Amino acid sequence: MSWLCLILAGCIEILGVIAMKKHIQSGKKIYFLTIVILFMCSFGFLSLAMREISAGTAYAIWTGIGAGGGVIVGVLFFKESKNVLKLVFVGLILLCSVGLKLVSH
Repeated sequence: MSWLCLILAGCIEILGVIAMKKHIQSGKKIYFLTIVILFMCSFGFLSLAMREISAGTAYAIWTGIGAGGGVIVGVLFFKESKNVLKLVFVGLILLCSVGLKLVSH
């Protein structure tokens, strides 16, 4: 259950990044409120995950999901550059996250 909470926390983090980008583009206050709520939820699920997963592992995977997902969302939805090296490094972040999962107890 803790791994599900961790994955959910990372996915909510990605939604927070989307809301942040929308807030920057539009300046609408509703996006700011959305950012606050999403990041609170993300931190909440991260805390639940840390009950059974070590803090370092949980934080690294949560950060990896958020960072990798943020780049992918930027490329797919916000027309950010599709540099091959950028995608290779995102792949490495995700690969390292999977590696941490595999060696975690």
